[in-house]
Amino acid sequence: MSIKITWLGHASVMITHGQFTIYIDPWKLKGPFPKADIVLVTHDHFDHYNEEDVLKVFSEKTRVIAPMSIPLITDKVKPGDELTIGGATIEATPSYNVDKVFHPKANGWVGYIVTMDNKRIYHTGDTDRIPEMKNIQADIVLMPVGGTYTMDVCTAKEAAEDIKPSLVIPIHYGDIVGSRKDAERFKQVSTANVQILNPGDTYNMD
Repeated sequence: MSIKITWLGHASVMITHGQFTIYIDPWKLKGPFPKADIVLVTHDHFDHYNEEDVLKVFSEKTRVIAPMSIPLITDKVKPGDELTIGGATIEATPSYNVDKVFHPKANGWVGYIVTMDNKRIYHTGDTDRIPEMKNIQADIVLMPVGGTYTMDVCTAKEAAEDIKPSLVIPIHYGDIVGSRKDAERFKQVSTANVQILNPGDTYNMD
């Protein structure tokens, strides 16, 4: 049974393994989507946490995990925390800016590593290249490349070299900041294997 990663646009991602469904930062959801077993929120900026979008995939069984107190939350986390829910292990990772003011380290905002069937999927959250990335092991990285608030193409390239995943899927562009040209340039300059998705496209992990 393969793990499927669907980019929903911007930083919003859906991960499915059979009927088990995880959303990360659901935003601007259009059309019917399966209900969530888990919703992971990286931080409370409007383009990452929107209660209306969470409610679109919410049911009584849904666990909502976030680093801050928000409506519907079931589990509050901080960097370094780990939970096992169903067949998934969720690790909260540090996520912050080093030369910008938008995502201070002191806020304790997070990225997530989702592990299912021994496959590790790392959504970095809104972050720059940070020292902690050298200690992260991941098969697939969902990496912001749009710049301004997060990594740009050059720093994303360096972050991918730190992590050394099997595959990088660029995100956080095409809405608010960045464009597909950033993703394409990242693919050109990166030494990593890069898969560019269109919003709604799915990557199947074998």
